[in-house]
Amino acid sequence: MTSTTTPYPSLADDARLVAPAFTSPRELTRAPWAGATWRGVSQTVIGFFWLLAVGIVAMVYVATSAGLVPVFLLGLAMLALVPLASRAFARAEGARLAAQTGAVVPPAPPRRPERPGFWASLSALLRDSRAWGAVLYAAVSVFTTTLAFVLVTGLGGAGLAAIASPLYGPGEIVSDWFGRPRAVQWLALLVGGLVVVWLAALVAQAATLLQVRMARGMFGRSRASLELEAADAARAQAEVRAAHVEQTRSQVVDAADDERRRIERDLHDGAQQRLVALGVELGAAKRRAAGDPQAATEALDHAHREIKETLAELRDLVRGIHPAVLTDRGLDAALSALAARTPVPVTVDVADPDALTRCGQGAQAAAYFVAAEALTNVAKHAQARSARVSVRCADGRLRLVVADDGRGGASAAPGSGLEGLRSRVAALDGSFDLASPAGAGTTLTVEVPCAS
Repeated sequence: MTSTTTPYPSLADDARLVAPAFTSPRELTRAPWAGATWRGVSQTVIGFFWLLAVGIVAMVYVATSAGLVPVFLLGLAMLALVPLASRAFARAEGARLAAQTGAVVPPAPPRRPERPGFWASLSALLRDSRAWGAVLYAAVSVFTTTLAFVLVTGLGGAGLAAIASPLYGPGEIVSDWFGRPRAVQWLALLVGGLVVVWLAALVAQAATLLQVRMARGMFGRSRASLELEAADAARAQAEVRAAHVEQTRSQVVDAADDERRRIERDLHDGAQQRLVALGVELGAAKRRAAGDPQAATEALDHAHREIKETLAELRDLVRGIHPAVLTDRGLDAALSALAARTPVPVTVDVADPDALTRCGQGAQAAAYFVAAEALTNVAKHAQARSARVSVRCADGRLRLVVADDGRGGASAAPGSGLEGLRSRVAALDGSFDLASPAGAGTTLTVEVPCAS
C-alpha cells in the first residue's frame, strides 16, 4: 500500500514551480521567455479582476454584517453565511491557481462541531479559522494583485515600447532628454527595454509565488493537518503490513510443517528402505562368500547399484532443501542446472549475472524453488514443447518469469506446490502472479525484494 498523502510544500518547492528565476542563475537569465513568467502574467491579470471583485464584496459584506450584529442579531445570521461562501471561494481560487500555475492548494476541511445541535454547528461555523482565512485572503489580495497588475503591465508595456521604439521613433521628448545621436538613443532604449521587461518577468513570478504562499497559509490545508493525515496513513499501512505478516507467517509455518513431513516420508519410503534392503543384501553376501563366491559377487554388485541409487536419491532430497550449486555458484548456474535436468527444452535468460550476486540468499532461494516447481509442472502436466526462464535484478527487486507453450489451465490451488510457493514469496514481501489460460500456455511471474 502506498500513501497518497501530499507533504506540505516548502517555499523552495513553490519557488521551483512558479518562480524558478529566484532558484538558479540559469532560470534568472531566461526569465523573460520562461513558461513560468507567462503563467505568472496570466495569473496576475486574471487574478486582478477576479480577486478585486471578490475582495471588495467580501470587505463590504463583512463590515455591514458586523455592524448589524447589535440589531436583533441580524448581522449574526449574515455572518454565518460568510464561512459557507468563503469555502466555495477557496475551492474556486484553489482551482484557478492550479490551472494557471500548476500549484495545488488543497482546501482545509471544515471545522467539525464539538457536539450535535444547531448552536454547536453555528459556533463551529463561525469559529472556522480557515474559512475566515479565505476572507482575509480575498481582502489582502485586493492590494497585492492591484500592485502586481500595475507593476507587471506598467513595466512590461514600457519595456516593450522601448524595444519597439526603432519602429516608430523615440519622440521629441526622449530625443531632447538624451541629446545624443539617434543610433545611441535606440541602443539605450533597446538595452533599457530589455532590462525593464526582465524586471517585469521577475515581478510576475514573484507576485505568483506570493499568491500561492498566501493561499497555503490562509485557506489551504495546514502543515499540521497534512502531517496528521500522513501519520494516519502510515499507521493504517503498518496495520495492513502487520496483518499481512501474521497471515504469511502462518502460511510459512504450515508450509514448513508440510515440507518436514515430505522429507520424513521421502526418507522413510526411499533412502531408509533402500538402506535396510542394502543391509540385508550385504548380510547375505557375507554368508555366501565362503560357499558360493559367484552369488556373493552378484549380491555385492546389486548392493553397489543400490548404494549409487540411494546416494542419487539423497542428493535429490538435499537439493530440494537447499541446492549446493545455488550456494557455490549462484542463481545463474542453479537455474541452468535445473534446465539441464528438465526433459522439456528450457532456455535460461539472465540479463545481468553480476547483478544477481547482489541479491540476498533468501531472494535467490525463493526464485530457485519457484523455477524448480514451475519446471516440474511443465514436465509433468503442461504438455509443452519448450519453456523459458528469465531472471533479472533491477530497482532493488529480483524478477523471475517462467513461461511455457503448453496447454495452460494451471492454478495455485490450496495444498498444491504452487500455493506453497505463493506463501514463500508472500513471506518475503514479494508478488506472485500466475497467468494460465486454457490452451495458451502458462506464465508465472514472481518479484521479491533483493534484500530478502
